[in-house]
Amino acid sequence: MIVPFSEEPMNIKSNLEDNKSKSLVIELLDKTRKFWESKLNAVEFKLPKSAEKIVNTLKSNIAYILINRDGPAIQPGSRSYERSWIRDGALTSTALLYIGIIDEVREYIDWYAKYQFPDGKIPCVVDSRGADPVPEHDSHGEFIYVVMQYFHFTKDTIWLRGKFDNIIKAVRYIQSLRSQRKTDVFKYGTPEQRAMFGLVPESISHEGYSAKPMHSYWDDFWVLRGLNDATVIARIIGENKLEEEFKSETDDFQTCLYTSMRLAMQNKNIDYIPGCVELGDFDATSTVIGVNPIGELGNIPEPQLTNTFDRYYKFFTDRRDGKIDWVNYTPYEVRIIGAYVYMGQKQRALELLNFFLKISVRKGGTIGLKLCGKIRILQDLSAICRTRG
Repeated sequence: MIVPFSEEPMNIKSNLEDNKSKSLVIELLDKTRKFWESKLNAVEFKLPKSAEKIVNTLKSNIAYILINRDGPAIQPGSRSYERSWIRDGALTSTALLYIGIIDEVREYIDWYAKYQFPDGKIPCVVDSRGADPVPEHDSHGEFIYVVMQYFHFTKDTIWLRGKFDNIIKAVRYIQSLRSQRKTDVFKYGTPEQRAMFGLVPESISHEGYSAKPMHSYWDDFWVLRGLNDATVIARIIGENKLEEEFKSETDDFQTCLYTSMRLAMQNKNIDYIPGCVELGDFDATSTVIGVNPIGELGNIPEPQLTNTFDRYYKFFTDRRDGKIDWVNYTPYEVRIIGAYVYMGQKQRALELLNFFLKISVRKGGTIGLKLCGKIRILQDLSAICRTRG
């Protein structure tokens, strides 16, 4: 029996003799093994023996990413996940780039860029039906981010210039979104409305707000990263006027973002970073992206940022030590490992890493994809493992 998973045709005759069949199987197995070795061994890991399970988890899930590709479309899984989200694809692409897989990322970006709407909107997801029109306002920043990530690893200026029109249109769309929250209603309105001033409108990109769209800081962090990267891209290709414009937009948005956070915390009388303006909700797994990959550590309000991850750590240790009853966990928590590394709390990072690797086996979860897709795992793992000596 031959299952045609490969695009390469297999000209194999039926009813082969046993010895020829066995030889053919060995040949095909060897070819398959060499293919995966070439993909997964491009980066050498020099880590202690104790870190072997982490490297294995990473490599296994890089393989899952490639297996779940559908042509150029990077997809988070199969069945109901057989769609390509720019949210997952941008971060998964970063993981692939760190592991030395380049061509597949370029193919993904080239393919996804074709679905940008005429007004500059980047669709949140693309599938066999085409681009999904649902507004999820993290997508525009994520697209700009992954373009910059690809350039960071390849230095392909010609390719980058070819994507600059897409970047300009995405920035223009972000500006149009922001204009909806820069009116007098939001400048002089209720305390909650004033906390929305200068942000992008509410959306459901954050899965916790699927029932009702919210002004999510998840979206705004990605907008900030996108504007920052657009500024850098303009500078790289010598578009000085646009660089100046994008820099001004970035600075204005950053000011609005942190003014909003402080007002939201004041409105809700909370001492941690909220997930959105309206609820004042505690959501460390959302807040964490502000640290990495957005890179805003040092700008996010303190002591509220530290309070956020201290509060999460208390919940984590209570759960780990059996002080509270629990059944479920979310793989998104794995993002916090990287945040603790960047915040200089490597012991906490190790505790989380060990716990989630054990839980993933005991409860049948799959956290590896989040490990490589949600944080710059290669840097983080190196930093974590160096503490073990």
